[in-house]
Amino acid sequence: MPVSTRETARVAVLADSDTRWKWGALTARRITADAVEPAGFLLRGRATPTARQLAETGASTTPPREVTGAEFLRAVRDAAARGEGFDVVVLALVGGTVRAVLHGLAELALDRRPVIVTGYVGVVYEKLADGLLLRHGADVVLANSRHDAERFRAVYEGVGADPSPVVEAALPFLGGAPYAPEPGRDTLVFAAQPSVPATRAERTYLLRRLVGHARRHPEREVLLKLRSKPGEHTTHLEELPYQRLVRELAVPPNFRLVYGHMGEVLDRTDLLVTVSSTAALEALHRRIPTAVLTDLGVREVLGNHHFLGSGMLTSFDRLDAGVRPTPDEEWLARQGVAAAGTAGGGSYANAFDAARARVGELLDRPSGLPPIAPYYTAETAPGYLPGILARHRLDVTAPEPRDSGLRRVIREAARGAYRHGVQRVAPVIRRLGEL
Repeated sequence: MPVSTRETARVAVLADSDTRWKWGALTARRITADAVEPAGFLLRGRATPTARQLAETGASTTPPREVTGAEFLRAVRDAAARGEGFDVVVLALVGGTVRAVLHGLAELALDRRPVIVTGYVGVVYEKLADGLLLRHGADVVLANSRHDAERFRAVYEGVGADPSPVVEAALPFLGGAPYAPEPGRDTLVFAAQPSVPATRAERTYLLRRLVGHARRHPEREVLLKLRSKPGEHTTHLEELPYQRLVRELAVPPNFRLVYGHMGEVLDRTDLLVTVSSTAALEALHRRIPTAVLTDLGVREVLGNHHFLGSGMLTSFDRLDAGVRPTPDEEWLARQGVAAAGTAGGGSYANAFDAARARVGELLDRPSGLPPIAPYYTAETAPGYLPGILARHRLDVTAPEPRDSGLRRVIREAARGAYRHGVQRVAPVIRRLGEL
């Protein structure tokens, strides 16, 4: 595909959270041209991020426009009507929303529809079949590693669906300088996750062990890296923020909470500890010593089963004793976090070559693209698909409200009240109910 075509491609990204916006915006650049600034759209909903969260991703200097699903489809339709239609649309969404937007894009019946790209923001450890089949119908389904590409194709082939949209790539936000220890620096970073683990007892256990580790190693800086501040939402709902749980503990001076861009935190990290965060892959890509905890078991619900065979599964007892895991090189290669494991066996810089080629081939088809053909249809899933579509209500024919400005203000106020209720009021009510 000629470079000029990639550089002039009009690209849109629709995301539904801060982490998916980061994945979507960076993916858009990787599969077209780094110079292309995608048109950003942020799906209004429970996980809509704040301006601070969006800025922290570092994915774009231009904030995305907040829209409903129907408003996004209207934007696609109207751009096409002006002769400025999008060439590529990246859907950085949960599976059900991807399927609903695919349905909406198909109903637009554009003369020349865009290439539709989707994928996953990190480790795929649950709902593999369901999530993949909901995403089927996109022209490109990106896999973040050779391991994922093989699993994705096996799912599609297993139900008789076309596996050709699966393209091996890598996580678009890997990078940074290789790990280099600094004299006098000793920093352990625990990468927290909003919903893993989920219970108060398990989250308190991890917090106590982390604080205990800081006490045992006063020479070491122990940082609890948090994704969001109270009142903010991420991809997953966080009902028991560590910020609140830590108030119940007396912490040593070498323990503290930190926020910010994960790459910048990793710049000063000497040991990354987590249950199953994608931050582990970021750290491993930079060869930063990394540990995946087994203290709460190796369980699918925690996602740490994804690291079986990695050599990194360990416990706080071992970390307290100074034992650091050694990653398995073959496992790293299959996960796309080392030079030998990227697409085609090349360097990370070449990890998106296959995706760029695939998008280029689709854009260059003189007759345009065929109709969107997802696996889930009224014939294959008559008891499932209607509910998925009904929940999203993507009716682009409905008239837009005349007082949209006032409605936007009301929606923002309602969203703030909802966040306050979820983060502050609901946990108090639950605790009262336990008395």
